[in-house]
Amino acid sequence: RMGISKNTVKSALAADTPPKYRRPGKGSIADAAEPQIRKLLAEFPDMPATVIAERIGWQRSLTVLKDRVRLLRPHYKPVDPSSRTTYQAGELAQCDLWFPPVKIPLGAGHRASPPVLVMVSGYSRWLMARMLPSRTAGDLFAGHWALLSQLGAVPKTLIWDNESAIGQWKQGKPQLSADANAFRGALGIRIAQCRPGDPEAKGLVERANGYLETSFLPGRGFVSPHDFNTQLADWLAKANTRHHRRIECRPADRLGADLAAMVALPPVAPAVGWRASVRLPRDHYVRIASCDYSVHPSVIGRLVEVVADLGQVGVTCAGQMVARHERCWAPHQTITDPVHEHAAALLRGTRLRTAATMATGPADTDDVEQRRLSDYDTALGIEGIEGVA
Repeated sequence: RMGISKNTVKSALAADTPPKYRRPGKGSIADAAEPQIRKLLAEFPDMPATVIAERIGWQRSLTVLKDRVRLLRPHYKPVDPSSRTTYQAGELAQCDLWFPPVKIPLGAGHRASPPVLVMVSGYSRWLMARMLPSRTAGDLFAGHWALLSQLGAVPKTLIWDNESAIGQWKQGKPQLSADANAFRGALGIRIAQCRPGDPEAKGLVERANGYLETSFLPGRGFVSPHDFNTQLADWLAKANTRHHRRIECRPADRLGADLAAMVALPPVAPAVGWRASVRLPRDHYVRIASCDYSVHPSVIGRLVEVVADLGQVGVTCAGQMVARHERCWAPHQTITDPVHEHAAALLRGTRLRTAATMATGPADTDDVEQRRLSDYDTALGIEGIEGVA
């Protein structure tokens, strides 16, 4: 009825398991070479399979030999397990400068790639970034303070590499710069420097740099650094609400616990940006970075306080504002306020008229004709300046 041999049926009934076709294995062509492979691996556990093939005179398929070496190598190579780094809430944030591979118009015909300060919180993976005018200490810590003020709290430790404004490793020890020490002291936190040539120590922010380059930049154009920061802020608001594969949630979901464990912002803002106290010279300009900014000439020769942040340059004298300018990102520029220029012209005209009067002396009698002061203006080429008689 089944159409098969009775002996087959009897064997199936007598077996404990269902019948299955089995064919004895023929072995592998690598079996004969295995003793030689083991001998080489015992002495050189990291020897590549291609070198092993050359040493034993292997003439057959290299794939078969590689498969056998892959099975045997773990028996001779020491186990090297990797550790998984975990972060506690509020513990740290990794920081770095990213130089985007695009040219941003800075004004006055200049185009460049200014640095972008990038910060990533270890626990929540909250990503923060902002383009800065330069990588100098004044701009770097002003950018830090701007990002931390937006965050509303300060991580207990900031992880940095050997950026010159942060500090350097000397004689095997990290040494923070004076500006970095002052900044961390004002915030009550710690700044840790990675060893030179160890980018893996801040892998979170290194991957964030790559994420910005592959997800933020493509398809975008920028007309100014302000436009770059505006677009970046809009993109970060979306990026921080996307699902993060490593933590299996959104950074925004962990931010609350992260902020609760961080250090509170200080009641008094730290002194960041560019700050200087100088005596205003006769040309009534002050220099920030490589740019010169005009100051009202009425305070020439007096001590003025110069304060500049990421967006503004302000100059005060005895508590009174005598100059205010938008921060110029283009290098080697001279920024002049028309009010300052006009006031300088008036003061210059008054000075010239006084000098001319002293040179001619007062008239002895009414019979001597007096030269008009406008004649001196014409001779000196200042005729027509408003406010000059």
